[in-house]
Amino acid sequence: MKHFGLLARLITGIVFGTLLGLCGGWFGISESVGFVSVVRLLTTFSSLFSSFLSFMIPLIIVSFITVGLAELGKKANRLFGITLLLAYGTTVISGFVAFFIGKAALPMLIQPISGHVLEANAFEPFFSIEIPPLFGVMTALILAFTLGIGMANIKGSSLLGVCRDLQKIVTGVLSRIIIPLIPVHIACLFCSIAAEGRIFATVKMFASLYVIILALQLLYILSQFALASAVCRKNHFKSMKNVAPAYFTALGTQSSASTIPVALGCAYNNDVEEDVADFCIPLCATINLNGDTICLVLGAMGIMIASGLTPSFSMFAPYIMMLGVTMVAAPGVPGGGVMAALGLISSMLGFTPAMQQLIIALHFSQDSFGTATNVTGDQAIALMVNQFDHMQERKNS
Repeated sequence: MKHFGLLARLITGIVFGTLLGLCGGWFGISESVGFVSVVRLLTTFSSLFSSFLSFMIPLIIVSFITVGLAELGKKANRLFGITLLLAYGTTVISGFVAFFIGKAALPMLIQPISGHVLEANAFEPFFSIEIPPLFGVMTALILAFTLGIGMANIKGSSLLGVCRDLQKIVTGVLSRIIIPLIPVHIACLFCSIAAEGRIFATVKMFASLYVIILALQLLYILSQFALASAVCRKNHFKSMKNVAPAYFTALGTQSSASTIPVALGCAYNNDVEEDVADFCIPLCATINLNGDTICLVLGAMGIMIASGLTPSFSMFAPYIMMLGVTMVAAPGVPGGGVMAALGLISSMLGFTPAMQQLIIALHFSQDSFGTATNVTGDQAIALMVNQFDHMQERKNS
């Protein structure tokens, strides 16, 4: 229920901010000192929040990716490699499929949003505070890879303990400060957009993205079970009925980790061996991120087109490849995927703070369906890993 509350607060923030921003035009006070001051006050909060978020991004990357890679390395066994390959491979493929579909469809559905209706400086924040990150995003990524892979191959645990403590601190900041304030931040953003006269174009863009994202997520679930059917030489579309409890649980919790107990029961009901399910389902909960990838690729493309930019394959190919790694062990909270990926979005796609706010709003508002896609895909991967395990056993016997 807690996560439903977050979604409800997010929707409330969007509606409240939009109505407040539109009030200026409705009552003819769009240029009055009082109305402009209110919007500027909300813009000030949004500016301060964005600065703090930018400061936290490298810490999120270092703490979660470092610990995630270190712990994944300790779980290695004969099935680890094939599970990792399937999870990462399907995640990357989902990103490229999303890119090509977006390249074909989005330019017909989304038009560049025109400039401000009011003066460009009307809603500047009253003041801003620069909070420089401790280091850049790429430095954070390389540091996380180096530390994570290194700790996975040494016997010492002291540094890993320090990184786990850092992860707990960052998780606390996310769950107690950033996540609760996201609805307020989004309300401020949509108030500014509505006051500037851009709300209807923005809502149209979001609606177009929702339709394509949700449709592609459902199609991708079907494609994963088609792949499982081909690998196992068995019609696993029939197995999808046993996966429904995990799908709807994820839809409500918005957390792959919280859905693990239900997902394990679904895997058992699909005749996945218990030892395989116990290994595969928890692992895939952190590395199989098809739903998030589809949203973060299509959403980024749509926002770029609306901003008058042209998404290119040369720009998105490395971004998609890095997404599959960057979101490993993303925070176990709603929206963790986009929080972990913000560094890539800003450094590789050149997103401005305003564009980052839009991708956060988009991802949070569809996160239930993205998580449900991830969890359902975990079941297909478990079926394939189970088949490979049987083949290995027959080979060894």
